[in-house]
Amino acid sequence: MNSTSRARYWLPLLPLLGLLGVTYWLNQQVQQELTKPSSGKRHDPDAVMENFSAVKMDQQGAPRFIMNAKKMQHYPDNDSTEIEAPSLTTLSAERPPIYIFSQRGLVSNKGDEVFLHQNVRVVREASADREELTLLTEYLHVVPDQDIADTDHAVTITDAHNTTHAIGMEMNNNARTIKLLAQVKSEYVPTKK
Repeated sequence: MNSTSRARYWLPLLPLLGLLGVTYWLNQQVQQELTKPSSGKRHDPDAVMENFSAVKMDQQGAPRFIMNAKKMQHYPDNDSTEIEAPSLTTLSAERPPIYIFSQRGLVSNKGDEVFLHQNVRVVREASADREELTLLTEYLHVVPDQDIADTDHAVTITDAHNTTHAIGMEMNNNARTIKLLAQVKSEYVPTKK
């Protein structure tokens, strides 16, 4: 048998051998993809609560801080808690209550900080010596245990006689102070007699 007849004998098997080689190569590629470690955990909630309310008490057993939300989701991969349509209420025997509302929020993994986003509205009730105050912003960082809140975003603060605009704000309810950080513009409207 000469080399030409041997080539003719193997020639019909070449496409089959090529197909076998490609199949083996594809199988190796798929096996490598399956054995690659995942680059990260999936971001799926492990706990979901709807229409919930949580109350933190003071040392005497009186309500100190109340959080309500339309929905809460906890994510174990980064230990974050997202809240939808949250409302926070800070209560104190010495000071008027403060109500805070927003469209969404995030609670720190220790539960000691709340980060509120989108249409944030803060309302401090009137007291004997102060008028009701409303604050509007798009972001607010709240530390309930310390009675403080801050933002680096634009804020608008209104009461019965003033409208004030600023960039950045630090609010300390214990000291009953609001510090405006930059670009402060205020308009005073006197009481009509």
